[in-house]
Amino acid sequence: MSQPEQKLIHIQDLHKVFVTDEVETHALSGVHLKISKGEYIAIGGPSGCGKSTLLSIIGLLDSPTKGDYHLNGCQAADLTISQRARIRNKEVGFIFQSFNLIGDLNVYENVELPLTYRKMVGPERDKRVKDALERVKMSHRMKHYPSQLSGGQQQRVAVARALAGTPSILLADEPTGNLDSSNGEAVMELLAELHREGATICMVTHDPRYIRHADRVVHLYDGQIVDDDQVMPTWLR
Repeated sequence: MSQPEQKLIHIQDLHKVFVTDEVETHALSGVHLKISKGEYIAIGGPSGCGKSTLLSIIGLLDSPTKGDYHLNGCQAADLTISQRARIRNKEVGFIFQSFNLIGDLNVYENVELPLTYRKMVGPERDKRVKDALERVKMSHRMKHYPSQLSGGQQQRVAVARALAGTPSILLADEPTGNLDSSNGEAVMELLAELHREGATICMVTHDPRYIRHADRVVHLYDGQIVDDDQVMPTWLR
C-alpha cells in the first residue's frame, strides 16, 4: 500500500497573538493550511488580516503562539535558532515588496550573498548566481548596483537571489507593491514561468489583478481562512 503524499507545508490550528501594553492582538486564529510541492498559492485578504504574519511563520521568520507547523517534514517547534536559520537559508526563497537588496553590493554580490552563508565553494556559487541572473534576464546588469536599477529590475534581482539557493518554496510578500502596473505584470509573468518549471510559490497580495496567476487562492479575514478556492491557471485560460 502506497504512503500518502507528504505535504511541503502542513499547518494545523495555528494561532499568533501579539501583546503590547497589555493589549492582545490576535493576528491568526486557528489557521489550517496544506501546500503540496509544485503548487502556486495566493493568499489574499484586506490589510491587517494576518497575511504577512502567516508568511513570516511559514518562512521561519516568526513562531506561532500555538499550533503545529511542519515544513518539508520538520516540526518547526522542535528546531533550535541555528537549525531554523539553516533550514530558512536552504529551503526558503524570500521575495519582498521592498526588494531588500544591499546597496553597497552589486547585482552579482547580492545574489551570491546567501550562498556564502552555506559555505558553498566558489565555482558552484558562481554557476548558481549566473544561472539565476540568466533566468530573470539580468545577466547584463550583474556589475551594476541597486541604485542604478529600476524598481522592476531590482525585483528581478530579488527573484534571482531567491532562486539561486534552489529553495523548496518561494515566498513572495506583495512582490509588486512598489512597482508600476507594467513592471508588476512582468514580475508576475516571471513567477508564473517559474511555477510552470516546477517551483512551489506562496504569494501574499491584496491586488485582485495578480491573484489570477495562482492556481489556488486562500482568503484570510480577521486572522482566519474563510475561503480556499481552486482557480484555473493563467496559462490554461
